[in-house]
Amino acid sequence: MRGRNDVAYHGADPDHDDSQRHSPATIFLHWATLLLILLSAAAIFGRELVDDKAVQGMLMNLHRQAGLLVFILLLLRIMVRALPGNPGVDHGLPFFLRLMALASHGFIYLLLAGLPLMGWALSNARGVDVALLGWAPLPRLVATDPDLADTLADVHEWAAWVLYAVVAVHAGAALWHHHVRKDQVLRTMLPQRK
Repeated sequence: MRGRNDVAYHGADPDHDDSQRHSPATIFLHWATLLLILLSAAAIFGRELVDDKAVQGMLMNLHRQAGLLVFILLLLRIMVRALPGNPGVDHGLPFFLRLMALASHGFIYLLLAGLPLMGWALSNARGVDVALLGWAPLPRLVATDPDLADTLADVHEWAAWVLYAVVAVHAGAALWHHHVRKDQVLRTMLPQRK
């Protein structure tokens, strides 16, 4: 068991220094978003494994709802980041790593916004009206159009694969920070232990 003075990480121990951790809201939104992405992926891949039309419809609706919730959590995350009392964490990274982190986060945010909006438009193009959680009807983004639906389906699928790849690289980078650089980047986003 390591002692307080045996911290192998640069700077303060984030388990005991709240100034070196992301806010609880940011941490919650980060991990909730990941869980929703996994749920959405599981629903759409699971849909391909069943023949029952009712189950396929249920899984597609689960996929849509998870995507919409990802979009809402993204908006909340942007709002939380903009709060005056939530300046974020300075990891003390070199300029190049900060630039790479900023670019990768921007790209992830773009995908987290674009994929749900594209899925929403795809549903509309297929003639499906979308309701948040099944009870809050959302406006139509596009008119019913089978040709547009085919195009959106292709782009949506490719964008999803890009998101999965970027999330994998993001996770790999966090592990690299933790195990190779031995800095606090990963630990500042982990839920705090009691």
